[in-house]
Amino acid sequence: MNDDGIHIGGIIGFLKSLRYTIARIKPTRCIIVFDGKDGTKRRRKMYPQYKSQRRVKQRFNRNVDWGTAPQDEEESMKMQLGRLVKYLEQLPLTIISIDGTEADDVIGYISKQLLPDKKIIISSTDKDFYQLIDDRITVWSPIKKILYTPEKIFQEFGIPSSNILTYRILEGDKSDNINGIRGAGLKTIKKCVPIIREQDNFDVSKLIKYVSNVDSKYKLIETIKNNLFLIKRNYILMQLLKVDISNHNKLRVQESIDKEIPMLIKYRFSTMFMQDKLWGQIPDMDSWITEFVRLNNYGRIKNNGG
Repeated sequence: MNDDGIHIGGIIGFLKSLRYTIARIKPTRCIIVFDGKDGTKRRRKMYPQYKSQRRVKQRFNRNVDWGTAPQDEEESMKMQLGRLVKYLEQLPLTIISIDGTEADDVIGYISKQLLPDKKIIISSTDKDFYQLIDDRITVWSPIKKILYTPEKIFQEFGIPSSNILTYRILEGDKSDNINGIRGAGLKTIKKCVPIIREQDNFDVSKLIKYVSNVDSKYKLIETIKNNLFLIKRNYILMQLLKVDISNHNKLRVQESIDKEIPMLIKYRFSTMFMQDKLWGQIPDMDSWITEFVRLNNYGRIKNNGG
């Protein structure tokens, strides 16, 4: 809480993590993607239980009165998110939120289709992004403080990064309430389907062909054969390599990427900072904001055609 007893933990946590990541990675551009309204609708049509345990009941309102912020935890976090976006709008950041589209899909589309020649670092704790990792795309874990490269993925999982999606489809994703094949943990998968450790780009079609032709004593192989519908369903739910979003929304994402990068408005950020009394958590705001000044300089170069 700040000096007025208003919850600010969500704002402070996000801003500190953002600043630490930018200082550590030193990017030339930063894009922040939020889930759009009804973003999970497409996947819930196919699988109603998708993210059912953590579905947001209503849309966050960016125009609420911060001075009357409630102290109920759920309502307080909604208020903080609205205020956080206002802070982010004063920084040299590209902010994207497309109604009817999840942030994961937007990030996958930007990384694989829109910016195919750029070196991209995705900052997230979500393991779904591991499937995108290659020589150009890496994933920074802000919690573990680890940069996941193809080498790091193989070191930690014992399979190539190009096979992470196949492994995740078999195991499922508890955080998204997606069930996998019974008994399909990482160790068991590598034991029963050893080709997943050895062959790059061992995708779902190759998995189905493999289990259909192999004569195996392992129960997991038979379980996979008997659950091909679940395998195909999980592929549609989990894959981010060629995302299923409308051409209209793809165009909206492209417009957000192509438009000028907003410039740093330091005086507005400072005014909000003082109003919300954040100095208890960020005592030296002028020093803290220097990384965004550097990012702002890159934004000017980009906007001027550099």
